[in-house]
This record gives sequence, structure tokens and C-alpha cells, in this order.
Amino acid sequence: MTRFPTFFLSHGGGPWPFMEDRRVQYAKTAQEFGRLPQLLPERPKAVLVITGHWEADAFTVSTSPHPPMVYDYYGFPEHTYHLKYPAPGNPELAAEVKALLARAGLDCGEDPNQGFDHGTFVPLGLMYPNADMPIVLLSLKSSYDAAEHIKVGQAIAPLRDTGILIVGSGLTYHNMRGFNRPESKPVSYDFEAYLNEAISNPDAARRNAMLVDWENAPSARLAHPREDHLLPLMVAAGAADSDVGRRVFVDEVANVAMGSYVFG
Repeated sequence: MTRFPTFFLSHGGGPWPFMEDRRVQYAKTAQEFGRLPQLLPERPKAVLVITGHWEADAFTVSTSPHPPMVYDYYGFPEHTYHLKYPAPGNPELAAEVKALLARAGLDCGEDPNQGFDHGTFVPLGLMYPNADMPIVLLSLKSSYDAAEHIKVGQAIAPLRDTGILIVGSGLTYHNMRGFNRPESKPVSYDFEAYLNEAISNPDAARRNAMLVDWENAPSARLAHPREDHLLPLMVAAGAADSDVGRRVFVDEVANVAMGSYVFG
């Protein structure tokens, strides 16, 4: 079995692929997400997603064999609250994730009801439109400790050698008040440049240190008043081990840069 890369994907705003005008805005992201499977050595057995839209008091895995949908967005057209992405879960993978975290001394709970938020069904739906790829979710921990999220990534890294694709799904810029404002554009590009410099550092220890120190990056808190959409990158980077990251693409939507990266 070939070792799989890990991804960090900027998933965009709400259920955009299902709205004609938004799909035009995000044309580049749609095209690039559709190409991501070509970066993989073979078809994964399953995907483990860490999304910025699910956090819990402790790290938690989704255990449902048939995960439901989560419509955690507001003000969108009625039809977007009836979308279906009926990909299966994978309780065996969930158990494996929990065991790996326990081995690393990290508590991990289980949630039999957690379903697919747009941070999951948007990128995965574009990668695997037939909804035939098993998906397990791993939550963020609501204490938002960046180093601990890197440690979680390091704990689950062995999954990469067993046919599992690890995907962190968030955004390189996530300030709800800043979208569509001209002054947000330089903020988003400055912060993304810092992230790109960090992930492409050939020294994994230095990369991880830069990510933990993200608050001292240019415009950091303007880009992320809360870091829920940044922490999935920490997990993806931790799971990368010594593999160097690279930028897959940057899209610009709503006046902000949205970067996506691959490690390995």
C-alpha cells in the first residue's frame, strides 16, 4: 500500500456548488477539487475529514454507518436545506482513529449522530460525486490548542499507510465580517503567504512551530478572529510527518484569498 498525502482544503462559503451564481464565483475551486483524486496514488479505502464546522469538548469521531446531513448555514435558498450526500460512514475506521489517539495519550469520544456539514460534503462531493467514498469525521477540540491538534495529526499519521486519505477542511481566511470588503484582500493574501511559507518549509519541526505560532503572523487575528477554520490545517500538517507541503491552488472569492495545500 502506497502512502497517501494529506490535504488542507479551503472549502468556501456555504453550499456554493448548488447555487448557479456561486458556482461561477468558485469556478476555479470547483475545477481544482474535482482534480484532487488525480493527486492520489490510488483510490482511498476511506476519507477521514477534520472540518472547521465540528468541535467538541474532547476530540470525537463519528461512528454512524449512514451519516446524516448537517445544514449549518443561514440565509441560503430553500433547496440547499434539502441537499443529500449519501456517502457511507466507516465505524471500523472510527474505532481505529480512537485507538490511535488513545495510544498517543489523547482522549477521544464517539458520536453516532454526527453528519456531513458543508465543510465535508462540498469538497468531498466534488471529489467523489457518486457519494461512494466512506467518510469518517474527527472533531476539533474546542480549547483550540494548536499544538494539540498537530499532535492529533501525528497520532493518526499511520492511517496514511493503510489507504486512508486525511483531509483538513477549513479556510485560510475566515472572518465573517471581512468577506466582500476591499480591505480584506491584502489581509487574506498576507496571512496565506505566511501559511504557505510554513507548510513548504522542508524542516517539519520548523513548519509545525510556525503553525503553532500563527497568531504572530501578519494580520493573523484579522484573518481568523476564531481559529476554527485554521485548526484543520494543524491536523493535516501533523499527519504529514516529515513530508513537505505545497500549495495546490489559491482562489479569490468575496475579495479574499483561499489557499489549499497538499503534504506528500
